[in-house]
Amino acid sequence: MSAVRPVRLGPRSVAALVLISAIGVVAFGWPLLADGTSVLAGRSQDAPWLLAVVLPLLVAVVVATIADCGMDAKAVAMLGVLAAVGAALRPLGAGTAGLEPMFFLMVLSGRVLGPGFGFVLGAVTMFASALLTGGVGPWMPFQMLSMGWFTMGAGLLPGPVALRGRGELLMLSLYGAVAAFAYGTVMNLQGWVTLQGMGSGISFHPGDPVYENLVRFLAYCAATSLGWDLGRAVLTVVLVMTIGSTVLRALRRATHRAAFEAQVTFEGTEKA
Repeated sequence: MSAVRPVRLGPRSVAALVLISAIGVVAFGWPLLADGTSVLAGRSQDAPWLLAVVLPLLVAVVVATIADCGMDAKAVAMLGVLAAVGAALRPLGAGTAGLEPMFFLMVLSGRVLGPGFGFVLGAVTMFASALLTGGVGPWMPFQMLSMGWFTMGAGLLPGPVALRGRGELLMLSLYGAVAAFAYGTVMNLQGWVTLQGMGSGISFHPGDPVYENLVRFLAYCAATSLGWDLGRAVLTVVLVMTIGSTVLRALRRATHRAAFEAQVTFEGTEKA
């Protein structure tokens, strides 16, 4: 089997990803720059608007990738299958010390399929998982963005064609561990600004300087979610190192057979 390359990013795909990521950064971070009177009311109202913006932009990323790379319905079908598998994996460990097996599948899928495909896969998987488990709430669009970034990062790792074997698994394990903590930290930022009644050393103080609030935020992460993030990171590393090579081969075989970027030509019959 020839080497399988991740789905490449074209200029339209990059533009769509930059736009949706910029909107996500603003959605997560604006409370740090706002005054005390607008944060609590604004945070409770921005989730529906964010979801209304994110969903069309996800479609835009898919359309841009298809336009840039010439992908067809097989890619969309593979996206649906992987999202369904990821959504089914999440309830197996959610709620138990942060053990979420879907994260290892997102790391491997992003590695094989590339950053653009990976971002859409991560966001759609989280959306499907929320519908499956009844986890729909103001946190859902933020989870979609965070998981999209998580999966996209795996697609941006070096050596997508040349690096194979144990070295690749070690790299993916390291990324999975670091990104698992990053995912938890980013999601903490979404909820932390609305929590009240905590100790002054870890509470969000609207209107305070950004540096002081970030120090309190790090203390909040260490005091509340560090154990959950550690469980997520350990499980991701264990699964990648034990069954990662098998899953990578299966994903690359499916991608090779699908031949996403193969040029389709039609040959007419010659008339006598």
